[in-house]
Amino acid sequence: MADLIVHLARLAQNTGRTELTAAQWTALRFFARANRFSRTPSAFSEFHATTRGTASQTVKSLVALGLLQRQLNSNDARSTLIEVTQAGHNMLRDDPLGDLRRVLAALPEEMQRTLSQALQRATGDLATLRQVPTFGTCVDCSHCKEGTDTAYCHCTDSMLGRAEMASFCIDFQPAVRPD
Repeated sequence: MADLIVHLARLAQNTGRTELTAAQWTALRFFARANRFSRTPSAFSEFHATTRGTASQTVKSLVALGLLQRQLNSNDARSTLIEVTQAGHNMLRDDPLGDLRRVLAALPEEMQRTLSQALQRATGDLATLRQVPTFGTCVDCSHCKEGTDTAYCHCTDSMLGRAEMASFCIDFQPAVRPD
């Protein structure tokens, strides 16, 4: 099963096109999906399970291509925040994972739910085993108390808008472990 998962991931990323490497696509996707607290090179290195130096080089290459831009972090002068440029968003319209998303969306609903739960559980268990952070969205996080249009994040002591609730967060803690 592990070999099938790795094979599926490689198959999904290999479209024969060479605009970006798999690592660059992963970075572009991450920064497009990360919340405002997680759009840093170090958070990307955690998410991508790579060194900070490798993550920084990937970010640097995407900045040079005009797909990402660096901004000073007003909350922490020692770090920069990464934003996806309009060119980056345009590139994401042709994301190679689009085919995989369509294939998965065509699965029966019950199969999608079961597969999602199994992958979330396996990801969480492996992250725990390796003692690395697991990533998830704010909507599934124990730090968040959801309201009607906003949510309060106890970890960052801030209000989150509805759109941010679907974002990746480096401070993610699963609210409920899928069984």
